Amino acid sequence: MSLLSPSSFFFLSLLLVLPLSLASSYPYKASYRIDCGSATSTTDPFNTTWQADDRYYTSGATSIVSEPLHFRFPHEKTLRYFPPSSGKKNCYIIPNLPPGRYYIRTFTVYDNYDGKSHSPSFDVSVEGTLVFSWRSPWPEGLARDGAYSDLFAFVKDGELDLCFYSFATDPPVIASLEVQQIDPLSYDAATIGNNHILVNYGRLTSGSNQWGPGFSNDADDFGRSWQSDAASRSPNAKSSIKSVTTRERITNTNQPPNYYPMKLYQTAIVSSGAIQYNLAVDAKLDYLIWFHFAEIDSSVTKAGQRVFDILVNDKNVTRVDIFNSVGSFAAYSWHYVAKNLSSTELTVKLVPVVGAALISGLENYALVPNDLSTVPEQVIAMRALKESLRVPDRMGWNGDPCAPTNWDAWEGITCHPNKDETAVVISQIDLGSQGLKGYISDKISLLSNLVNLNLSTNSLGGTLPSGLGQQSLVRLDLSDNQFTGSIPDSLTSSSKLQLVLLNNNLLEGRVPEELYSIGVHGGAFEYVKTPNC
Repeated sequence: MSLLSPSSFFFLSLLLVLPLSLASSYPYKASYRIDCGSATSTTDPFNTTWQADDRYYTSGATSIVSEPLHFRFPHEKTLRYFPPSSGKKNCYIIPNLPPGRYYIRTFTVYDNYDGKSHSPSFDVSVEGTLVFSWRSPWPEGLARDGAYSDLFAFVKDGELDLCFYSFATDPPVIASLEVQQIDPLSYDAATIGNNHILVNYGRLTSGSNQWGPGFSNDADDFGRSWQSDAASRSPNAKSSIKSVTTRERITNTNQPPNYYPMKLYQTAIVSSGAIQYNLAVDAKLDYLIWFHFAEIDSSVTKAGQRVFDILVNDKNVTRVDIFNSVGSFAAYSWHYVAKNLSSTELTVKLVPVVGAALISGLENYALVPNDLSTVPEQVIAMRALKESLRVPDRMGWNGDPCAPTNWDAWEGITCHPNKDETAVVISQIDLGSQGLKGYISDKISLLSNLVNLNLSTNSLGGTLPSGLGQQSLVRLDLSDNQFTGSIPDSLTSSSKLQLVLLNNNLLEGRVPEELYSIGVHGGAFEYVKTPNC
């Protein structure tokens, strides 16, 4: 899968964030706004409250940008970073979310907060799928000003995982995080399904300056901000383009499932020649392109007076007659999926057939397929083991143990796809000599694909859980710990066992006969008690 780099989000680098102004009829209320790195709640100039950064993160430290006066909003001036002592993988985990679709926006900034003049390299994932990649050195303007990035994703398990993966010793950074529930049927989810994340590669308004949350008091129920399309137009066609506006009411706006605001359709650009957009993309991904129109010229009074073709990468994909579709002063949207792109530029062209071409806005989203995630019950098991074994922060046991699959799994963990390749399972836990001081949770029985378990040379205690001894288990090394009690009969349930090492513990009682037979069949069984002091 292609990585999504900050250069793909150049159009977001100046975005500002305003509160989501939700109409009383808007039914989706779950939302979070977190001022990352701030010890107190803050309020921006638009009276939106940003929650203090006092929960939801797995680890890390806080700081302030080097030039606070350069930034307009309080939530842009503080940040949370994740040093190497926090481990390679860290997350914000947002709980208690109703299952559904969410709009997620982050503000990322470096601004030499650490005085090292070295912008970091790191990846960002949402729900176990890689969505953004930041690589050092960042462009100078991006490093100083920061950038907003946003996407739409489905949350199915009641909590949102936004995770960071560091490279070398670079600490990932984040300054703010917004999460807003939206209509689950938005952006043609019924056809596209809920197995993709829609990453914003351009949300453009035609014929006006930037507006919406972050630019003006104009509302957008989803919290979307709209950027002027001027920088994305082909320079060859700019001379023939004119902007048009209206104050007339536009029908069919602020309606489910997409809740597009009326202001989007009250401005447009028109041209008697072709209107062309050159959009930066990443190759090998599919892109969902959403077109917005409204016939706001009162001189157009019947079908056939304004007709134009839409070409995507020089392919004629549809013919548009706005009046014929919805009449005048009414919103009309149409979308298209450009598949398997082979270049890093996507061209969109509106070519007049009768009269002038017209467009009110354009959106472009990368359709990023959901990565495989760890089987849910095995996630439960691994989180329980993290607590019971007292795994230190430096090991980065946060988020999904195995996802994204192009990141390393949790330290000491080996994963592989299940038989039908619909999920990922845990096959190995190798935590020998890690200074662990807890016990083995009985949830380990949920790791039904575990082949190798090595917890040797730690200071683990307590009894061995009865669920230990999965049928998949081949090698078990618990030597040199402080385990007490008896050896559970469940250890004999695996016919695949080749190695069992229980030396130097405080175990007592009968040894199941089947364990002695391991040595007879070419394996190894060692059980020497720790001498009494």
